[in-house]
Amino acid sequence: QHQLIGMYADGVGYGNISQRSNNGTFIISGSSTGQYAELGVEHYSVVKKIDVDKNQVWCSGPIAASSETMSHAVIYQECPEVNVVIHIHDADLWKALIHQVPTVPVTAKYGTPEMAKAIIKLIHSTHIRQREGYFVMAGHEEGLMVFGKDMAQAVARVTCLMECSI
Repeated sequence: QHQLIGMYADGVGYGNISQRSNNGTFIISGSSTGQYAELGVEHYSVVKKIDVDKNQVWCSGPIAASSETMSHAVIYQECPEVNVVIHIHDADLWKALIHQVPTVPVTAKYGTPEMAKAIIKLIHSTHIRQREGYFVMAGHEEGLMVFGKDMAQAVARVTCLMECSI
């Protein structure tokens, strides 16, 4: 509804969503699924494991996992209380919040091991786990990551960002 996940006019999709499973895996929306208002099982991939140092992701499903899979994975890895991660895009929010709230450095580009390592560092050097549940990705224009213990909390944090930050 708010176009926080979608597709740009040039056909490039943005944003994604994931949820932890009970068996140590997580499901994530697939690459280029932003144009769909509703997703079906054919739009998700199951992520089994990652190796940040080798820049590898092991997944299965009918669609390629999002390019931000590693970013989601390290949040789950470092925050066992988190069960939902939402990656949103919003230019106004990004501009308003960059360096005002926990922010991953501009040198960390989206979908890279550098981004994953920067997220781990941010989790351990700030209070985002206990308080905000979100951060800005300076190296990924318009990009923010929001997470929560469940879908309701993650969505409430997105809603609060939309209503309180601009």
